[in-house]
Amino acid sequence: MRTRLLPLLIVLMAGVLLALGFPLAGSVAAREQQRVVVDRIDDTARFAALAQFVTAGPTGAVGAEGDERLDTLRAELKRYHDLYGIRAGVFYRDRDAPPMAEAPGSWRLPDTGESARAFDEALAGRRSHDPPQVWPWQRGRLTVASPVVRDGDVVAVVVTDSPTGQMRWRTLHGWLVIGAGECAAMLLAVGAAFRLTGWVLRPVRVLDTATHDIATGRMQSRVAAASGPPELRRLARSFNEMADNVEQVLEQQRAFVADASHQLRNPLSALLLRIELLALELPDGHEEIASVRAEGKRLASVLDDLLDLALAEHSAADLRLTDIAELATDRVDAWLLVAEREEVGLAYTGPAAITGWADPVALSSALDAVVDNALKFTPEGAHVEVSARADGDTVAIVVADGGPGLTEDELARVGDRFWRSSRHQNISGSGLGLSITRALLAAGGGTIHYAPNEPRGLRVTISVPRTGPSEQVKGPGPVRT
Repeated sequence: MRTRLLPLLIVLMAGVLLALGFPLAGSVAAREQQRVVVDRIDDTARFAALAQFVTAGPTGAVGAEGDERLDTLRAELKRYHDLYGIRAGVFYRDRDAPPMAEAPGSWRLPDTGESARAFDEALAGRRSHDPPQVWPWQRGRLTVASPVVRDGDVVAVVVTDSPTGQMRWRTLHGWLVIGAGECAAMLLAVGAAFRLTGWVLRPVRVLDTATHDIATGRMQSRVAAASGPPELRRLARSFNEMADNVEQVLEQQRAFVADASHQLRNPLSALLLRIELLALELPDGHEEIASVRAEGKRLASVLDDLLDLALAEHSAADLRLTDIAELATDRVDAWLLVAEREEVGLAYTGPAAITGWADPVALSSALDAVVDNALKFTPEGAHVEVSARADGDTVAIVVADGGPGLTEDELARVGDRFWRSSRHQNISGSGLGLSITRALLAAGGGTIHYAPNEPRGLRVTISVPRTGPSEQVKGPGPVRT
């Protein structure tokens, strides 16, 4: 969820920063150009004031006083150009006439372009409009024109044509500062997004962990509802209440099964004893009494299995580092006599030593139940193979038999309580052995899986973790995740 939420927040924050950054960059560029334009307006106004008192006409006829003022104007324009590198000139209304003064001396007003437009606007008696915006990647020039007014008439126009290199550099420098600020703000925003998503999603991750723990049998896992948004804290408290209720119901169910199994054993034992006493008064080989005996023993076996299942689901696992290969070899040796009696081959194949974390007693009981089933359903002359191997972060014990196997529908139901295939009703059993096995394995973090064995038979895989137990498994009390 974090990988989906973070990009969304980052994209939104980047969009906000860009939406603020572009107008700000445009404002910086406009401010720099406006500063240059205002400065040029002041310069053109000063030159217009000097040119206002020059009496020389386009033909060059001037008096002594006019000639002195014209020399002053030319000197000012030349010094201005030498100092700032800005071309400036005072042009008569007749564009084709020689200019009143210009610097450099070879500069002439073009007939087209921004300079011509500014000149025409000044001829109308008003200062030229602000020139178009010059961006850092453009090599344009700034043209500003002001009219020279004498006795209410425009007699000439002052035009300045400025290079924009420094202005564009200042604009670019401002943009770099804005970019650095945007990057810093983006880094802060990303950091804030990480903290925000962590704050929001941490209760979700904790809740997911606790849910997984409960789903795998660690019913004492709970969620500490101390951080995160109020809605998630309420959800955590509701989850804890639900888990408490579920644990209480399951505990009541286990206690009922255990108590019922225990309480039924005494009257059943008394009933079996009365059946035996009754059998003494009947002739030997009586079929009905033999059938009653068999059903009574089967009922006693079911009660024993129910009690074992209740205890298996209630007891905590004593996990320890175990040599799984040695344990499997030992259980195979223990079942060899049964296999020889059934005329079924039984052997262990695999490494001599491989370790994993398991409850040795529970794992031995689970392996006994699986091997017992394999020997029951494997015909004479067939073979049962027990093997162990490392499989990633787990250790797997595989029991493969050569029996009739199970169909896909039967594989989906194998391990359910009291379930037995309709093809195996004539074989003794209560249908609780594999359920007890699954409960014993789940208590220690193990699993059991069923699959077809090629070319025939059933393959049962028992998996236990290779890594050490977590605090949730080891802790005797409620675990606050």
